[in-house]
Amino acid sequence: MNVTIYDVAREANVSMATVSRVVNGNPNVKPATRKKVNDVIERLGYRPNAVARGLASKKTTTVGVIIPDISSIFFAELARGIEDIATMYKYNIILSNSDQNKDKELHLLNTMLGKQVDGIVFMGGNITSEHVDEFEKSPVPIVLAGSIEESGKIPSVNIDYEQGTYDAVIEFVERGHKQIAFVTGPLHEPINGEKKLMGYKRALEQAEIPYREDFVVEGDYTYDSGIEAFEKLMENNEKPTAIFVGTDEMALGVIHGAEDKGYEIPKDFEVISSDNTRLALMVRPQLTSVVQPLYDIGAVAMRLLTKYMNKETVDDSIVVLPHRIEHRQSTR
Repeated sequence: MNVTIYDVAREANVSMATVSRVVNGNPNVKPATRKKVNDVIERLGYRPNAVARGLASKKTTTVGVIIPDISSIFFAELARGIEDIATMYKYNIILSNSDQNKDKELHLLNTMLGKQVDGIVFMGGNITSEHVDEFEKSPVPIVLAGSIEESGKIPSVNIDYEQGTYDAVIEFVERGHKQIAFVTGPLHEPINGEKKLMGYKRALEQAEIPYREDFVVEGDYTYDSGIEAFEKLMENNEKPTAIFVGTDEMALGVIHGAEDKGYEIPKDFEVISSDNTRLALMVRPQLTSVVQPLYDIGAVAMRLLTKYMNKETVDDSIVVLPHRIEHRQSTR
């Protein structure tokens, strides 16, 4: 039999309003009364009904998080930052996996709204106009984490992906490299096809190095696509001497693909990756990487969402966090 607020009030010989104030942490309760009510709650095993509390307060203290792939270290680190800040602000998380599928993303968005969440953190590689239309119609605030939306209409937290790629490629240039390849995720996603590719091209242009399409290889973020990308680069008559890779997992594939062919890293090819997940430390040689502060992106996105949910002042809805390059053994 479910224990209700009525049972607690009767056993403690107080009003239901007093029990509610104790449960919700209202300071306007005498210490002796608070202790008496808490003792009864513990003895009866009472658990407040979140749905009922939500109806009364018009809040469910629940946040929806839509994530492309929970098995990915990249998104797992982002989600950890979100969860820690949500816990700090006493929000519960509903986590859903979208598989980078637009129809599923939009379905999950409406499912979350149907569950009466107070806000949503959304992660996705390709934010279309259809996404933006749905976001703008949402009755609750939505913040993007590690995802860009070109119009700037939707609050977001990212790094400067173009500058991060530019910085990595310029490092290669400064070491005397002229054959610099770029292995990236799907080019239809703006972070890859616009931001990172633009940074790559800008660095080459500044160094007066011709842009070569055969030095740009598109993968799908996976280890296997990194191996395939390296094999494709080796089909060129002129081989690259340095490779910038858009994610750590693909960079592992590039390095192992090179080693399988008898090459040495960084003697034969210098490699810089992007993201700086734990994978960068697990491979040998360890990866030099553009550091994307994944935990911080998740944490700041969740904090930004709490501001919107609580109607606090927001000075800047488009947050760009700093990046740097962590030097390890995949570069000389």
